[in-house]
Amino acid sequence: MEKIFKPKLFSLLKSGISKKQLSSDVLAGIVVGIVALPLAIAFAVASGVSPDKGIITAIVAGFIISFLGGSRVQIGGPTGAFIVIVYGIIEKYGIDGLIISTVLAGIILIVFGLLKLGVLLKYFPRPLIVGFTSGIALVIFSTQIKDALGLDIQKVPSAFFEKWETYFTHIHSFNYIAILITVATILITIYAPRFIKKIPGSFFAIILITLVVQLADLPVTTIESFFGDIPNKFEFIIPTIDFINLQYYFAPAITIALLGGIESLLSAVVSDGMISGNHRSNTELIAQGIANIVTPFFGGIPATGALARTATNVKNGGRTPIAGITHAITLLLIMLFFGKWAKLIPMSVLAGILIVVSYNMSEWRSFRSILRGSMFDIIVLLATFFLTVLVDLTIAIEVGVVLSALLFMRRMANIGDAIPTDIDSDVVDDYSKIPKGISIYEISGPFFFASAKQYSELLKQAGFKSKILIIRMRHVPFVDSTGMHNFKEAIKTLKGSGVQIVLSGVNQSVLTCLKKSQTIAFINESNIFDSFEKALIYATYLLDTTDD
Repeated sequence: MEKIFKPKLFSLLKSGISKKQLSSDVLAGIVVGIVALPLAIAFAVASGVSPDKGIITAIVAGFIISFLGGSRVQIGGPTGAFIVIVYGIIEKYGIDGLIISTVLAGIILIVFGLLKLGVLLKYFPRPLIVGFTSGIALVIFSTQIKDALGLDIQKVPSAFFEKWETYFTHIHSFNYIAILITVATILITIYAPRFIKKIPGSFFAIILITLVVQLADLPVTTIESFFGDIPNKFEFIIPTIDFINLQYYFAPAITIALLGGIESLLSAVVSDGMISGNHRSNTELIAQGIANIVTPFFGGIPATGALARTATNVKNGGRTPIAGITHAITLLLIMLFFGKWAKLIPMSVLAGILIVVSYNMSEWRSFRSILRGSMFDIIVLLATFFLTVLVDLTIAIEVGVVLSALLFMRRMANIGDAIPTDIDSDVVDDYSKIPKGISIYEISGPFFFASAKQYSELLKQAGFKSKILIIRMRHVPFVDSTGMHNFKEAIKTLKGSGVQIVLSGVNQSVLTCLKKSQTIAFINESNIFDSFEKALIYATYLLDTTDD
């Protein structure tokens, strides 16, 4: 049990945290708290709950995730990915249903962690993740049109096409002031950080535009119009549990758990790369589970690791969970002393902030990159994307996982066509004769989503020990988009450290993928050979040239 659940904070406190690092963490936490405030409010309102529930989630869940989590720098709280799920659950089952679903999701996450399923992330191929992330981004964008344009609509339909039909039907009721506020919010959110480094653009937009609206008494809808006064205190909530219908909450609970687990581990992996650290994935899942069990009883909504806030934490010097704890305390103080004024925020400001969030979530560059890849990846991407937008996120994930597995089996059945070109590779197989300064790493089998992370980590370990790394790919029949993404990142990291890369035995299919993904720009086509012998001769020449 100790090995499974080992919070980073406790390990760091044992080894000691310097005063200098402690002050950096506190300052980073304050900045992240300010960044988190407008996002927590916007995510809550878009999810169909009052703004205070978003702030409570960031406070309670944010504290627990930092205190018990397996990452040094993870910042927890409400995220845009949950907007669609939370809104749907509330519409169907009400607030009690949301509380029950979130608590069940927390239990599922703890079970994932105890079963050591922290490696679950690698079994979700990149096209699936990009597909549902892009789909969620489009759904979030579509939910904000009413407030962005100030349309006079009493109730917006939940179905995608019906929603847009309603927008076009009521387009004549637009409010030009709301449109100006939305545009101003977007511009301030994007461009303000270029001039004011420490204050996030979204926070600056909320303060500035709310002041202008109040002083000029502009006729726009505010949070107060929808929710009335915002409480600045915590309340303990016990839901009414109907055990007869408990089975209906398992589907949304599994969706919350899977999405929360994927998003938190993705955030932890990315932040590891930023600080050259290693998170404890099973501990992280258990901490996420505990946070989602506790938070709903205080009125919160589902929470997970938030990549944008985690990256902000790292960029501002946060290196221990103290920063995340400080971020939660900062939000608590803001809520207690300034929360009552949040009701004055115009809804079109929140719409502008969420439009920027949806754009950043869209991953359109990755979407476009996968569309250039294999037909198998394109099918998974588009199926997951359209199911997320038009049907349901739960179904999208389920279908995406099954489809990925089926297409992978189909792909494996065709690998006989991929004949290795490294035909004379046995000429030099005695690695003891390899000159010092050259490392060899051989990839055996398909470089796909289940093996991508492991191969990439091993590649970096092998490459950092040498000046030149020869990667043998004679037994690689294909590389999928997840594998290529990880391979490209590993190559970029090694190149950044001055390691030269040489490839051998690359078949035509893999070479085509290297070109389409633009990975070849980091290798140079002249460094790719059809045999290991040729690659070794060239690598030796490069080594001699470097030494001279």
